[in-house]
Amino acid sequence: MKRTYIFRVFFLILTAFILLAAPVRTMAETSSATGKFNMSYIYFGDPSMYKYYVNRTNGSLDVVSPNYFDLYDNGTLKLTNSLSTDFINEMHKMGVKVVPFLSNHWDRNKGKKALENRAVLAQQIADAVKKYNLDGVNVDIENVTENERDIYTDFVRILRSKLPSNKEVSVAVAPNPYNATKGWQGSYDYASLAKYSDYLMIMAYDEHYQGGAPGPVASAGFVEASIKYALQRVPKEKIVLGIPFYGRYWKNGTSYGGYGINAEHVERLIAKYNGYVIFDETYKSPKAIITIKPGDEPHYVLGRKLDTGTYTIWYENEESIMYKLSLVQKYDLKGTGSWSLGQENPAIWPHYDLWLNGHYFIDAGNHWAKDAILFVKEKGWMIGVPGNRFAPENPLTRAEAAAILVRAFCLEKTGDDGMVFTDTINHWAKEEIDIARQNNVVSGIGNGMFLPDKPVTRQEMAVMLDNILMLPELDSNGNNPYYDISAEKNPWSYKSIIKMTCYGIFNGGVDGGFHPDDNTTRAQMAVLMKRIAER
Repeated sequence: MKRTYIFRVFFLILTAFILLAAPVRTMAETSSATGKFNMSYIYFGDPSMYKYYVNRTNGSLDVVSPNYFDLYDNGTLKLTNSLSTDFINEMHKMGVKVVPFLSNHWDRNKGKKALENRAVLAQQIADAVKKYNLDGVNVDIENVTENERDIYTDFVRILRSKLPSNKEVSVAVAPNPYNATKGWQGSYDYASLAKYSDYLMIMAYDEHYQGGAPGPVASAGFVEASIKYALQRVPKEKIVLGIPFYGRYWKNGTSYGGYGINAEHVERLIAKYNGYVIFDETYKSPKAIITIKPGDEPHYVLGRKLDTGTYTIWYENEESIMYKLSLVQKYDLKGTGSWSLGQENPAIWPHYDLWLNGHYFIDAGNHWAKDAILFVKEKGWMIGVPGNRFAPENPLTRAEAAAILVRAFCLEKTGDDGMVFTDTINHWAKEEIDIARQNNVVSGIGNGMFLPDKPVTRQEMAVMLDNILMLPELDSNGNNPYYDISAEKNPWSYKSIIKMTCYGIFNGGVDGGFHPDDNTTRAQMAVLMKRIAER
């Protein structure tokens, strides 16, 4: 009953689309024209390494924010020893802006003093920006409270008034997924801060922290709720999503943990101690488990020795970062920021810019079906293959087809009828194939066989889609626009091909043929699913 209702609703939407609607540009099409923004902080490591860290980003950075601006106890500006005019000049040659971040390093007294002396501090910052040919300032004053909310905003207002309009003023703000009004979250008036700044950088991390219970640093729910809070108060084009390049580890059986660790370092630990990784689909975060046995070579993380025992490490990898970048597309945000450069696994950089701009696979960025590939990836209907590829021209297998349709149409088991294909018992898609068969979407080839890894032909796919969509029958047999099919030559698939064509789901080749025995490619399947969803 539920399935029939869903498809009736689908048909109404489809009919309305055919009669009334015009094609609409996708989010990816509109945003990729200009490209998304990307910035990163630099804090850890020797300043002599900063240029190396930027170079390995593969040209993905628009702004780098080094640790040049600290505070004295009285709240006045303290220039750090990291400040380098050579680095600033090199970045400018590379087309990268240098926007130092101003930090109180969680020291509440320093933060309060800075805001109380905001006029003096703002002038000092403006003078430093001019003197060292910097491109603005990123305000990162943390751990003040709701009592400083108004003067925090006023400090940013004064900064904006003292810096030239072509210089950046941005603010790093606490994530607020729970709509807190007290404490350090309460110190940020998102709406007012946005009026005086180029963007707000949401520090959407440390959901679980040092001293707290084990858990992801930035789970899917936490990050998305933080975005939604911001969108209620700030224009989307002024929101930058912060991504952590680090993780946190807890030793099993101890009462205190959550120490920080570089994402790159996690990968080394996994290799060294033969650990393993579990990707939590709910949190969209990876969790590494390593065990250090007695007699194993000792290991140190940021000077802290890891004793024998089992450790749980929540961190970020390519898959979790790719998911977070998809949220930038989903909500059409300005772009991303990250804490902090040098902590990441450098394997992310060859593809980061593609991911950020909606192209999640290295072989799909310039493909004719890239928009459809992005669409089905975001929906979770189709996944890639190893190596961050989509393999768009690979033939779609019968197993893949069953899995995609089960996911897309939320099909469920109708019971246990005892029927099992003998060649799918140990197959990765056994459950999806069984569900698709029970729902009359697919059938076997005889002798209890399914041939899950056999490519799906175009006529087979037409029949599958006809089975699952259950669209109203045509008033007549419909006009046959193809020279290479007929009811006589294709008795079992002809009606489905014509029906799917009349409803605008299938198209033929440029030569006027349908090519029923050609394999359906993965790219073609992505296009078919996008057409179905949008029409």
